[in-house]
Amino acid sequence: MATTGNAKAAGLDRILTLELVRVTERAAVAAARWRGRGDEMAADQAAVDAMRRELNRLPIEGTVVIGEGERDEAPMLYIGENVGKGSGPRVDIALDPLEGTTICAKNQPNSLAVIAIAEGGSLLYAPDVYMQKIAIGPGYAKGIVDLDASPMENIRALASAKGVPVNEITACILDRPRHAKLIEDVRATGAALRLIGDGDVAGVIHTTNPDETGIDIYLGIGGAPEGVLAAAALRCIGGQMQGRLVTQSDAQRERAAKMGVQDFDKKFTHDEMAKGDVLFAATGVTDGNLLSGVRFARNGEITTDTVVMRSSSGTVRWIKATHRDLEKFENEG
Repeated sequence: MATTGNAKAAGLDRILTLELVRVTERAAVAAARWRGRGDEMAADQAAVDAMRRELNRLPIEGTVVIGEGERDEAPMLYIGENVGKGSGPRVDIALDPLEGTTICAKNQPNSLAVIAIAEGGSLLYAPDVYMQKIAIGPGYAKGIVDLDASPMENIRALASAKGVPVNEITACILDRPRHAKLIEDVRATGAALRLIGDGDVAGVIHTTNPDETGIDIYLGIGGAPEGVLAAAALRCIGGQMQGRLVTQSDAQRERAAKMGVQDFDKKFTHDEMAKGDVLFAATGVTDGNLLSGVRFARNGEITTDTVVMRSSSGTVRWIKATHRDLEKFENEG
């Protein structure tokens, strides 16, 4: 007979792993209808509506810990909102129905619908502030990179561990004015840069497969909620990540403190941001290095491309689905 702990993990896997694919598929299809139309708000709202509808069909007692914002800022999928049927396992949920709203509105690469689920109390309640991040893929000694090391030290350490010269390392950084000095420092090492306009969850995940994506390390400051989502993915697929909250006002620090943050200088590892058994799913909205975007065929068929992962088993499934029963999407136009 299985132990209680194993039974719990197996139950979580059996009920939710493939169900999460349906959640991100619905959100991705809804957002994809707005690709290239220049309306970020409409694309995001369509994804939120679709994801919430699907979540409320799941046999879970879910609490959104990373969502669209706080209750007074977001009418749906706000932090603290309860979702699911109210029966089944109690779970924490981190989500971004449309990661890369600007990307989707401009029909540029790497926009995703993303969700992570873990056992209740397992995900970091991260306020909607910035987070300094560093991430690399699997296969390296623990602690080979560190937030407190300089870009040169980190890139040289990674190049040495990989057995390549520094000029064969590519760093992914959000293209923001705040990163001007970081970009200058990375270029000074001789490493290459991949500047992205948005979508740093995808940026972090890309470090896990540098042969395919061409990205070896992620550096810079992005959203803290996206940091938790990226940490959940690394828990499943492998890699290393550190994150430190960046608060810019007393109001932000007060909000973070209400969410349980006590040490504002703490370096969170991905294991601390996403604990226990974690499930992660992402469906492509636009084409990217990780996933293909939603395809709308002339015959009415819809094709989606999704990755779904589980931390306790290390299983990564790639699911390319062709949808012919379109009634399930009928409320998402």
